[in-house]
Amino acid sequence: MTIILLVFIFVLAAFLGFELISKVPSQLHTPLMSGSNAISGITIVGAILATGASDNSTLNTILGTLAVTLATINVIGGYLVTDRMLAMFKKKEGAKK
Repeated sequence: MTIILLVFIFVLAAFLGFELISKVPSQLHTPLMSGSNAISGITIVGAILATGASDNSTLNTILGTLAVTLATINVIGGYLVTDRMLAMFKKKEGAKK
C-alpha cells in the first residue's frame, strides 16, 4: 500500500511540475534555474547523508551514489545553462553604442 502512495505522489509531482514549468515566461527562466540549483545542492547533501547511513547496505550505497551523481550533473548543467543565459545580456566588446 505504501508503494502505491509513493508512486501516486511521484506521478502527481511530475505532472504538476511539467504543467508549472511550461507556463513560466521566458524572463523568469534564469531565476527559476538558480532556485533549482539551490534545491539540487540540498539534494546532494541529502544523498551524501543517505549514502553514509548507519546500516551500510549495498543497495543503500548504490542508490546514494547514483543520487549524488545525478544531482551533481543537474547542478553543473544548471549553472552552465544559467551562465549561458546571462551571457546573452552582456554587451559585446567592440559593439557600437
